[in-house]
Amino acid sequence: MKVLALASYPVEAAATRYRLQQFVAPLAARGVTLEIRPFLNSRQFKILYRRNALPATAVGLLKSAVLRVADLAIARKADVILIQRESMLFGPPIFERLIARGMKRPMVLDLDDATYVAYDSPTYGALGKLKWFSKTDDLIRWARLVICGNRSIAEYVTNKGAQARVIPTVVDTNVFHPVDRESRDRPVTLGWIGTHSTFPYLESIFPVLSQLAEAHKFLLKIVGATRSDITVPNVQVETLPWELDREVRDFQSIDIGLYPIDASLYSGNWAQGKSGFKAVQYMAVGVPYVATPVGGSTEIGEPGKTHLFASTNDEWYRNLKLLISDGRLREEMSAAGRQHAIEHYALEDQAEKLVAALREAAGK
Repeated sequence: MKVLALASYPVEAAATRYRLQQFVAPLAARGVTLEIRPFLNSRQFKILYRRNALPATAVGLLKSAVLRVADLAIARKADVILIQRESMLFGPPIFERLIARGMKRPMVLDLDDATYVAYDSPTYGALGKLKWFSKTDDLIRWARLVICGNRSIAEYVTNKGAQARVIPTVVDTNVFHPVDRESRDRPVTLGWIGTHSTFPYLESIFPVLSQLAEAHKFLLKIVGATRSDITVPNVQVETLPWELDREVRDFQSIDIGLYPIDASLYSGNWAQGKSGFKAVQYMAVGVPYVATPVGGSTEIGEPGKTHLFASTNDEWYRNLKLLISDGRLREEMSAAGRQHAIEHYALEDQAEKLVAALREAAGK
């Protein structure tokens, strides 16, 4: 069976890397050929969120839209068309309509975020409305079925009358694995790895971290915020740009993971659609973490065993203090998290679910 995947972003984006690219080999072993055609190339993606690169970005988006037309010829030969979020980053769902209605090809939609929720872009502001947020509802209606990153998204899809299948975002636990932390001659490292758009979530707990540092020594490692001027009173901060070839090592380098989600930012509905992927990454490398119980994070792991939840500043302070002070507890949670990731988020198991969903859509 041949599947054409139309993705918004290149492999540098987590959605493309972990919901498409890492499944190419497992699907091939099961008789399914997956061809991925991203809308943006790597160079375009690198400058996408830079305000000073807006002219180059605009030209790149138009060029990508023209090149997307060539994918229609490939779509005619595919058994299933898999749309990862959307085929284009802006405008109405023209290509999806041509595929599903004009060419009558079986279409599967993959949603790992609540793309049906409108929000103001932190980079482009009102220009972000060109994304045409309402198109997701059209895609849900046209799809044979929708693959969802968590139950919240699945509930939205089923309420729209469509078929939903929950397949979480996972990692290859042979690649994301624990390393020895005992030999490190440095303070306990609290770590956060994210993007410019999720950095405000981390900022929301800066007052807690500042207060915590008055009595406890630790290093705060921030990766991917696209800023190098981050300061937190009393806290030793290390900032690094996100790099693909260093991603696994960055997760392995921390002792306690931070996963705050401030639902007051962007939209509460947007936060509910977060898939909880960072929790899977933390557990796979054996890192205990503290998370806000919002969206997909509530469905992942075992609270008190693999991680701790915190909704208020007092809870963040108390739980981080506990993990910083108790090395034995960190070790126990590390082992439990790693085992949980292997048992519940194995790549091969999710590949089986994906193949079943694609064959169902194709009527095979």
